[in-house]
Amino acid sequence: MEASGNRRLLQTQASADNIPIRKQLKDEAKQRKDVARGTAPSEFAIDDAKLATWELTVGLEIHAQLNTERKLFSGASTSASEQPNNHVALFDCALPGAQPRFQKGTVLPAIRAALALGCQIQNRSQFDRKHYFYADQPAGYQITQYYQPFATSGKIVLNDFDGIAAEDGKSVDIGIQQVQLEQDTAKTVLQPPFEAMLDFNRVSHPLIEIITLPQIHQAQTAAACVKKIQALLQAVNAVTAGMELGGLRVDVNVSVRRRNQSSLGQRTEIKNLSSIKAVEDAIIAERNRQISVLESGGTIEGETRGWTLGASDTVKLRGKEGEVDYRYMPDPDLGPLLISNELVAKVAETLPQFPDQIAEDLVECHGLTIKDAKTLVELDGGMRLDYFDVVRSELVALRSQIEGNSTINATDEKEWGVIIANRVLHEMGGLLSTSETAFSADRVPAKDLAFIILMLSMERITGRTAKQLLAKKFHGDIRDIETIIRNENLELVHLSEEEYVSMARELLDGHPVMVAQIKDKGQIGKLGFFMGQIMRKGEGKVVAQRAEATLKKLLGLTKKS
Repeated sequence: MEASGNRRLLQTQASADNIPIRKQLKDEAKQRKDVARGTAPSEFAIDDAKLATWELTVGLEIHAQLNTERKLFSGASTSASEQPNNHVALFDCALPGAQPRFQKGTVLPAIRAALALGCQIQNRSQFDRKHYFYADQPAGYQITQYYQPFATSGKIVLNDFDGIAAEDGKSVDIGIQQVQLEQDTAKTVLQPPFEAMLDFNRVSHPLIEIITLPQIHQAQTAAACVKKIQALLQAVNAVTAGMELGGLRVDVNVSVRRRNQSSLGQRTEIKNLSSIKAVEDAIIAERNRQISVLESGGTIEGETRGWTLGASDTVKLRGKEGEVDYRYMPDPDLGPLLISNELVAKVAETLPQFPDQIAEDLVECHGLTIKDAKTLVELDGGMRLDYFDVVRSELVALRSQIEGNSTINATDEKEWGVIIANRVLHEMGGLLSTSETAFSADRVPAKDLAFIILMLSMERITGRTAKQLLAKKFHGDIRDIETIIRNENLELVHLSEEEYVSMARELLDGHPVMVAQIKDKGQIGKLGFFMGQIMRKGEGKVVAQRAEATLKKLLGLTKKS
């Protein structure tokens, strides 16, 4: 496999600016852990026995801001961080006489998104007016595609490694009913206690609304579905940002019914959920509320409900309007949207590998576990994966330069893949966590990390020293790796075979009970204790592979290895 960044040319980039809100969401998630597990105080606590007699059904409506330069129906530019009311056309303010002008470029990211979701692109679709009054909707209606959307009949496959609930087994298919184009509303900025200010920069920002079929029956699976759809949209560069930056919002439709009941129960809708965890927590809370109401002899009203981060229950916002209340009608100022098969085929040719395909390559060609592969693909908007690729390329170049060998066989590819992933994900992840900073490829240049790994593979340094070198570069040491090794006397002085045997025998003789457990009872896991002891005793001079081989030989485990 050609390992380079070009497999992800359309991947969006994460910004260092998202760290504070990410950390905030992480902290809030910790606070909500008890709520999700049902152990926090709630008016509607449900025990497992009672829960087993009910079935939850969930449908998702995911609103995602498209990555476009222009708004959907005006020539004003899209902006998320500009000064308020700085990019506003006459139509955005719904001034009398202003008419919508469809911007053709906005359809391209929409097509990319629909193709990533396995949808059929319709050659002809239509825009409708959805009437309702709210301060952030100046025209009194929203232009959408409820009846004739541009994409239908998609599907997303969720696997166990995507984080679905255990009850759903190895995989579950979730149908995508439709994907429709629509305009966003203004942004409301509350000014307590009684005022609100409106920013019209967001009005008419192009959105897609992704509507799933009601085929989800576990809250955890619903959250996994949102997470995977977000990853797909980001992979094909269809959206501006993920949930953490407000580029994607989710409404969930929740109902419950008795296990032996054929028809679905009355659904309620929970609006504007802004994190993956909020999706799961809100569904659990609403499920429990509905079961409690029905168990007590009450009825579920069709209504719109809200959810606040850290809450244990949903709250009623308003009665649910139906299609008739919205007074849908074809927009008389907009003709049909026509999309040719040729355009769809052209867009399909430009799509990069999808996240699942990249993860599969990482497992098969680079030896990663599926968990590490998925994490590598998803972290930092894909920047960590790009870094992995560059480190690997630098490692190949350095090996050719130092050893004169530019070929890599499948075994080397997998061994190096695991080593690189361990440094990029786990060791660097630990350093990022303790320093509370965002990932940056410049923090430890890829060439420096590649050199550390090459020195480790050539047994010029130990794994412990490799960690020290990585930490030094991470914290700003400007010296090159060879200089650090030389100045701080970090180069490995190889121990003789006799020295390895002597250290190993001393440790084994000092723990006869544990030795017996390994040799007689097959408790091979206890070998890790001796490995830890011998690594500490060697004070940076021990090569882990040689130490392990010596211990196994003395314990008579050579054939079993």
